[in-house]
Formats: sequence, structure tokens, C-alpha cells
Amino acid sequence: MEKFTEESINEVASPKKSRHWINLIVTVLVLGILVLFVSRDFENIRAYIAASGWIGLLVSLVVYGLLGLSPIPSEPLTVLLGSIFGPFYATLAAGMGNLLAALVEYFLGTRISAVADFETHKEKLPFGLGRFPVNSAAFLMGARLVPGFGSKLVSVVGGVYRVPILRYIWTAAIPIFAGSAIFAFGGAGLFQLFGR
Repeated sequence: MEKFTEESINEVASPKKSRHWINLIVTVLVLGILVLFVSRDFENIRAYIAASGWIGLLVSLVVYGLLGLSPIPSEPLTVLLGSIFGPFYATLAAGMGNLLAALVEYFLGTRISAVADFETHKEKLPFGLGRFPVNSAAFLMGARLVPGFGSKLVSVVGGVYRVPILRYIWTAAIPIFAGSAIFAFGGAGLFQLFGR
């Protein structure tokens, strides 16, 4: 029978660093497969949402969550929902769906121990955003609006820096719902302008 040494007990009790990487790799692979599925069948998903009524609106929440993990923008879906369900319901669906995607990105960020050279890139942000701490409301909302910097990176960085979850949610919700309203009302307006 093998003797239990302090080293063998510590090895079992404390997780290895490689486990975190394996979890991250498996998570990214599963998400990549899901994103690939959604991107390949995007036209079918759009047709389904249009034909399914309220069930399609609920399915769109899942689609937003998947699009948030991909480079595919969700704005065309918001415009489509605005033209089908009206701007109010489209804003709610897009806001909740994109907030869901932002939370998934945040939790993905909590699994990453560091962001390479983030501090040097942060200092180059426009409007003086680089001088704010990552967990400040000004940074979390302002950097989300910077083109090229992107809301996805702000979400991941928020997770890496362990921004308190309630602060993260409300600072993400304000620009997400504002942007969702712009695209939903724009989609509904375009639909009215060009007809059914």
C-alpha cells in the first residue's frame, strides 16, 4: 500500500494549473462548434424566428448568446426582430440576449488569469478612458462604446479583473439596451419605410 505523503495529498487537494487550461480549451471548443453551427445556418434561423412568432423571439435570446461569443455582429438580428415584433419587444429581446452574451464573456474572462499587454493598450483609449480603473463605471460603459476596442474585450477584461458582478451587469446593461433600442427602432422604421 502506498504511503500518503504531504506532497501526494497536496497534489490531489489542490488543482493543477493545467486543469484550468484544459477547462478553458474544452469550453472554447464547445462554444466554437456552437458558433459554427449558428453561423452556417443563420438564414434558416432568421426564417424560423420570422415564422415562429413568440417562440422565435425566445429562440433569438439563445442566438444572441451564441453570437456574442463570435465575431458575427448581432445587429442584423436586432433589425430583423424590430421589423417582425416591433421596436419595444425587439429592444427587450436584444438587450436581454446581448446581456446574456456579455455575462458569458465575463465568466469566460474569470477563467483567464491575465490579458497580455492590456495595460499598455488601455492607456491608448480615447477620451481619457485609460486613466480610469477597470472596475469603474466610467471605464466599463465608456470602453464598451469605443469602436475597435469592443464590448467583447470589455466583458472578458471585466472577468479577468473580477469586477463585482452587480456593477458589471448594470454598467453593461445601460449601453447594451441603448444600442439595442437604436437598432430595433431603426429596423422597425426601415420596415415601415420599405413595406412588408
